[in-house]
Amino acid sequence: MNQYSRNSHSVGVVMLHLQWCTKYRYKMFGKFKYKNLVSACIRKTASRNKIKIIELEVEPEHVHCVVEVSFTISTSKVLQILKGGSAKLFFEFAPKMRLRYPRGHLWSRGKFASTIGFVQFDQVTKYVRNQAEHHQTTFRV
Repeated sequence: MNQYSRNSHSVGVVMLHLQWCTKYRYKMFGKFKYKNLVSACIRKTASRNKIKIIELEVEPEHVHCVVEVSFTISTSKVLQILKGGSAKLFFEFAPKMRLRYPRGHLWSRGKFASTIGFVQFDQVTKYVRNQAEHHQTTFRV
C-alpha cells in the first residue's frame, strides 16, 4: 500500500469508503450463499469497471467497502456502477430473490461515501473488516 498511481498527466490515488443498504432494509443476505453471491457480484462488477476493491464486508442488509479508483470517475458514478451492476448480476444468479423486488431495485437510493487517505487507511479497513462483530451478525447456512 502507500503507492500512488502514475498516469500520463496525473499522480495520486483516490480511495473511498462506501456503504449502501438494501431497499426497505430487508435482510436479503442472511444466508451464507446469498452473502457470498452478492459479494462475488460486487467484485465482478468492480473488476469489469477498473474499480479496485481493497476491503468488502456484506452484512444481512447493507454493504461496506473500501475501493480505489482513478481520478477520472466520480464518487456517484462508482456507486452507480457497483449498485446497478451487482443488482443485475445478483438477480441473474438468484432469480427467486427478485420476487421481493419486482421492479429490480435491490438497493435503496441512500448511500454513504467518504474519501480516505493513507493515514486513515488502517482504521477504515479495520472498521469494515469488523462489521460482523460490530453488528453481532450471525449468518444461517
